[in-house]
Amino acid sequence: MNTRITASESASHKAHLWRRALIKKAYVPLMLLPASGVFLVLFIGALVMAFLQSLGYAPIYGINEFPTFRYYDEMFRDSAFRISLFYTFYYSLVPTVAGTALSVYLALSIRKKFRQKKPFQYIYKLPLMIPYLVGVALVIELFTPGGILARIFFATGLIHHPSEFPQLLKTEWGWGVMTVYLWKQIPFTTLIVYSVLMGLGREFEEAASTLGANRRQTFWHVTFPQIIPGIVAATLICFPFNFNSFEVPYILGADFPNTLPVQAWMTFDNADYTMRLGAMAICMTLSFISGVLLLLYLLFYRRYERKRGRQ
Repeated sequence: MNTRITASESASHKAHLWRRALIKKAYVPLMLLPASGVFLVLFIGALVMAFLQSLGYAPIYGINEFPTFRYYDEMFRDSAFRISLFYTFYYSLVPTVAGTALSVYLALSIRKKFRQKKPFQYIYKLPLMIPYLVGVALVIELFTPGGILARIFFATGLIHHPSEFPQLLKTEWGWGVMTVYLWKQIPFTTLIVYSVLMGLGREFEEAASTLGANRRQTFWHVTFPQIIPGIVAATLICFPFNFNSFEVPYILGADFPNTLPVQAWMTFDNADYTMRLGAMAICMTLSFISGVLLLLYLLFYRRYERKRGRQ
């Protein structure tokens, strides 16, 4: 009898432990379920709606031409689209490459010279806590003809009047746009690369130095291959953000040419509602290009890692 009770209690205890383990495993997914539902409705639903509208299905505007590729055809034939696509790449790629190079140099400098200086390690992270629009305001205060730099140039005699300061904002070169991107991107990439460096140690670098390698050889053949995962992680976030950014080029960029997100908004904001279907075609093309670029980037990186592993 006691044996039966003991066996029964043991089975009950195991069942209780199994239920607790199941609840524990399902707790996080259940808590995330409402947020996931909202994400699916807002993001996936909006994406599907934009795709259908780009193909001519927009009953809310009294249009039902589905399926038609007329809006894509008009978009690709428009020279403004091709020009905006070029400047979208230009505004995205230049600050990503330049910011990554500066971030790697800054991360190496922090590890070498400022590792024990805590205040400096907090100062370079400050832009991460400041919204992009604050950076836009700072750039306007600095680079406009009546701004801080113009007044400094005037006070030092470099120019005869603040109005002679060169036009750096609202131009096709996008100096203001890329300055804001760099202001925000450099601390972010530096933080990631520095974290990778701190987890590596210096054993391999010291061994390379002992074997006669100079600083440049040590960096390119020892340090750089080890921080590539951090660089890839940072650029996977920075480049798509720059590529799809709207508010910065809208405020600081030229009226024309400008980036595709700005062109999409200007098309969407037209008084003619039928133009909004063309704006959806631009948005879908922008999403497709971003996805293809990220996929190619990841495939290239995986191929590089496999090749490096074989070596």
